[in-house]
Amino acid sequence: MEKEVPKFLEEMLLKDYGEELKNEIINGYKKNKKLTFRVNTLKANKEKIKSRLKEENIIFKEVPWYEDAFIIENVKEDAIRKLDIYENGEIYLQSLSSMIPPLILDPKANENILDMASAPGGKTTQISALSNNEVMITACEKNKIRLERLKFNIEKQGARVNVLMEDSRKLDNFFSFDKILLDSPCSGSGTENVYDKKFTKELIERSTKTQIELLKKGINILKPRRRNNIFNLFSIKGRK
Repeated sequence: MEKEVPKFLEEMLLKDYGEELKNEIINGYKKNKKLTFRVNTLKANKEKIKSRLKEENIIFKEVPWYEDAFIIENVKEDAIRKLDIYENGEIYLQSLSSMIPPLILDPKANENILDMASAPGGKTTQISALSNNEVMITACEKNKIRLERLKFNIEKQGARVNVLMEDSRKLDNFFSFDKILLDSPCSGSGTENVYDKKFTKELIERSTKTQIELLKKGINILKPRRRNNIFNLFSIKGRK
């Protein structure tokens, strides 16, 4: 029997996006997602990874907007996890959408960067790789189990990160950062998690509340000149 999207979600999608786009989103839940990863440039380079994939007869495509990202065409995740390049931390399995925020963040040497909800560490270690470990990263995670996973991935990837077991909403306003990455906890309404019994309207409401609180805290601990850029952006958009 085919799984059905919860009625309340279908109604929300219809209200926000209209009939045509709503149907596209629902059909998207049913599609198999391609396996993707990025090269960890702290330990390897693109040409080495391409060579290893060819040795294993693994068919891949390169991603035009991110030179270190690959899409795998003919094997599943288990096959990639068995490779030495995975075991050594030379590649990191990560969705393409997850790779976009660190690229937009555009980390520069000597910047002080906060990752507010960092586990399991895909974006955190990507920031390290993009900056060749030349930024100062503080990564927060309040859940102990997820924190251990974060630490494991940071060490495996060879990233330099200061890890805090902390709810970012409770960070002292004494802190001040050049840039902040907020991949806020969410309900998973854009993924196949919508088929899970735990996915409810209440979960969406709780996630929304958390997201707003994290965003407010992030703005408060962003350096003033960066904060002004955000307000100016909102002001420009409001005048359109």
